Amino acid sequence: MRSDPATSAVPLRGLGGLLRSSEPVRAAPAPSAAALLLEEAADLLVVHLDFRAALRTCERAWQGLAEEPAGACLEVKCSLCVVGIQALAEMDRWQEVLSWVLRCYQVPEKLPPKVLELCVLLYSKMREPGAVLDTVSAWLQDADNQGLPEYRALAELHLQRVLLPLGCLSEAEELVAGSAVFSETQRLDALQAISTARQQQKHAQSGSEETQKLNQEGSSSHRFLSLLTLLRQLWDSAVRHFFSLPFRKSLLAALLLCLLVVRFDPASPASLPFLYKLAQIFRRIREAVASPLRRPPIHD
Repeated sequence: MRSDPATSAVPLRGLGGLLRSSEPVRAAPAPSAAALLLEEAADLLVVHLDFRAALRTCERAWQGLAEEPAGACLEVKCSLCVVGIQALAEMDRWQEVLSWVLRCYQVPEKLPPKVLELCVLLYSKMREPGAVLDTVSAWLQDADNQGLPEYRALAELHLQRVLLPLGCLSEAEELVAGSAVFSETQRLDALQAISTARQQQKHAQSGSEETQKLNQEGSSSHRFLSLLTLLRQLWDSAVRHFFSLPFRKSLLAALLLCLLVVRFDPASPASLPFLYKLAQIFRRIREAVASPLRRPPIHD
């Protein structure tokens, strides 16, 4: 069967524009092994919800990328990290995210902006912004990263989610003042937020100091009351012991107790009035103890 000459003369459409029938059709490049593994990992993560298998697939893909040129699969590397971060978070292993990502990229300065943003949002949500403080600071200080279009968004995210919650106000001021990516309005808003955070920090510190002072005063009062209670118990015990002894022994014990408590010199003239009063007190006590109990009269 012969082909139609008119049909064979019509140029064929293919990739790269119009092609003549005499030119070979160029096929689309086959996806790399890492790209295929990326599709498999995404399928395991989203469809099958097999997070452990998705993480293992990402790690296999990373091992394959080590054999390819450095700049050939940047997008695939970033996507693999995104899938791995999601898998770790779903398995409640979010503490391992930063170390896992740094194991892939070796240094913080080489992290893709999207990956770094996910790390900041994750650790901020879990109330552990201090874990990414050094990593984000190193990334922002790198000269190559400062020319990226995502730099300003990451700087603002670092300010709002990391520096201010941690109370790193001096570092926040340095970031705002030393970065040229902020407009004047954004710089003023950031400085106002830093000033508000500093006032809140001072108020919290003063409140903490007042609470600590009140606790110390309460502790001192408690110790004083405990001491009074102990002295009262000792006094009651001494009185009970005093009345359980014969009179002479009681008198001697009371005299020794007075000597110990008052610490006066019995031989000094100034102590004679006190000794005289003390003798009268003991004489009255002896008379009260020796006298028989008075009974009420009995009427016939």
